[in-house]
Amino acid sequence: MFNIVLVNPKIHTNTGSIGRMCVNSGAKLHLIKPLGFEIDDKHLRRAGLDYWASLEPIIWESLEDFLEANLEFKDRFFFATTKCNKLYFDAKFAPGDYLIFGAEDCGLPIELMKLNKNNCITIPMTKQGRSLNLATSVGIITYEAIRQNVDKFDFRDSVCEF
Repeated sequence: MFNIVLVNPKIHTNTGSIGRMCVNSGAKLHLIKPLGFEIDDKHLRRAGLDYWASLEPIIWESLEDFLEANLEFKDRFFFATTKCNKLYFDAKFAPGDYLIFGAEDCGLPIELMKLNKNNCITIPMTKQGRSLNLATSVGIITYEAIRQNVDKFDFRDSVCEF
């Protein structure tokens, strides 16, 4: 299991989609306030479909509260950012890692990423773009982490039924 951490997410549909992905991937979702929406927002539930009831996200009142409770794991914090050159597929992920993503409009605070500068990772993009959608970015990095550790997870058997 991986820990998906969203720092101050603002768009409910992104968070709903990420919640659905967390249920399907076995990841734990951490939401750090302030949030740009209400947790009971109908749009959030719609984006997460019926998966939201199975999610059980951990809601943190502040980044400081999250860090106080989890700082001992800072060596396993991975920060998704456009402000570095280390590609996400060059990172070595392990179960229990914290994959940390920032708000849609501003990313992660620099001071937070300084906690483990060597684990700042990015998704390659052309020069025409600034960033990817948050839900897309979370999916890309989470499933790379799973790919690297697939033998350690209990996923359902895929059977082609046609």
